[in-house]
Amino acid sequence: MFENVLILTAVLLAAFILMLPRLVKTRGWRATITPLASIIGSGFLVLGPILNASYGKYAPLVMAGLCAVAFLFGAAIRFNIADIDANPKARSTLELKFETLASWTLAFAYIISVAYYLNLFGAFGVSLTSVSDAHHANLLTTAMFLLILMVGWTRGYGALERMEQVFVGIKLAVIAGLLVGLAIFLAKKAHGSELVFNAATQTGWAGIALAFGLIVTVQGFETSRYLGDEYDAKTRISSMRRAQYISAAIYMVYILLLAYVFQQNTVTLNETAIIDMLAIVAPILPVLLVVAALSAQFSAAVADTSGAGGLFEEVTKNKLKPAHAYALLATIGIVLTWSANVFEIISYASRAFALYYALQSAIAALSARRSAKHIRALLFTTMTVLAIMIVIYGVPVEG
Repeated sequence: MFENVLILTAVLLAAFILMLPRLVKTRGWRATITPLASIIGSGFLVLGPILNASYGKYAPLVMAGLCAVAFLFGAAIRFNIADIDANPKARSTLELKFETLASWTLAFAYIISVAYYLNLFGAFGVSLTSVSDAHHANLLTTAMFLLILMVGWTRGYGALERMEQVFVGIKLAVIAGLLVGLAIFLAKKAHGSELVFNAATQTGWAGIALAFGLIVTVQGFETSRYLGDEYDAKTRISSMRRAQYISAAIYMVYILLLAYVFQQNTVTLNETAIIDMLAIVAPILPVLLVVAALSAQFSAAVADTSGAGGLFEEVTKNKLKPAHAYALLATIGIVLTWSANVFEIISYASRAFALYYALQSAIAALSARRSAKHIRALLFTTMTVLAIMIVIYGVPVEG
């Protein structure tokens, strides 16, 4: 009971702070909200159980590695934002071709990411009901695809997108409560000398390949690249960097609190395993987490659906209208829903975004070489190779 009170207090306090007019109206914070919402959206729901089950006591190291790799991919995109702003007409033909290919890649990556978001929505939506199984989760996911298609086809997403800041506030407030609950649980375990140090079940190349398949869980920072109509280059660069710092701090605290309090066989590893884990921590946490999960997954799916529609219209030079892109997205998403599990979709999404990061890193390498920034060119070339390796070798979690 005492834990529930502290958790609710943390949630309400965080919600109060996030709704302060001084913060809400700050231009830098508004620019940070979009990438931050994407980075700590779905990953927060699945990363804890996956890293705990796969890497045991080394889970924080793997989390740090994921954050570091994501930050370096972000550095390539930030370099491109600055270069386009400073030298808008200096880009080579090859750079422009890579940019077009990157836009195509991101459009298709959005399709897979929406499937990822809505499959998690379906799983969490039925998780606390009497029909908590894959079949009913898939039915709910399919219904959400059709709802989003209908809204996008007939009305557009303006009204739904305006709710993003509310959804983000709910999610961050619940995360604050979750971290407080885990901190109390960890303190109790430490006081009773009950901390656990699990061995890794995925080691060597298998462990690396699995980590490759998880890159999508820290993806989302690239959205700053496409906010040029609202923010200048300097604001987009600083907001992306700020979002990555904040999300990395949250993820590291989360994994450090989670990695040493649960035995690996505590719960069955599936897309909603975090609910079963948190039910052990405090009875109120599963309900709060489901509320946060549903709001976060729905808002992220709407945002990426809208983004995919706009990108397809742009890369096809208005030949494919957003409404038709929404139909394509829903069709592919429903096929993925009924033919693959969430962990497989996570792996597919990781590969799709890794290909996008490879192209952005290649563009950054070419731009850096053009500007005689040879050390950066070498770094971005290395990141290009790493991203290609993720595309080729990333594997899904065995649920």
